[in-house]
Amino acid sequence: QVQLVESGGGLVQPGGSLRLSCVASRSISIIYVMGWYRQAPGKQRELVANINSGGSTNYADSVKGRFSISRDDPKNTVYLQMNSLKPEDTAVYYCNAYNTYTRNKYWGQGTQVTVSS
Repeated sequence: QVQLVESGGGLVQPGGSLRLSCVASRSISIIYVMGWYRQAPGKQRELVANINSGGSTNYADSVKGRFSISRDDPKNTVYLQMNSLKPEDTAVYYCNAYNTYTRNKYWGQGTQVTVSS
């Protein structure tokens, strides 16, 4: 079992930046793929980015070149640096931990990101 706590959301103007953090309650090294998902009102939850234990990353086309995911395993933390934010990035952002051994998925409670002038 892994508990995930996100932070760093808020209100930002278009073109601005935010950094989201997700702290896990236990070690995330080796067997966890860490990811960020988002869900806008009336839409399905979608993958934003993920990163495996080797540091390989994967991004949604809509955020490539603007967002960057990273992980700090000694701190049990994953980050999402979001630059050049657009109104369409407005959503609740969720941290996800996927155990590649048990195939269990764990979710954080979500943090709201609002991009508006």
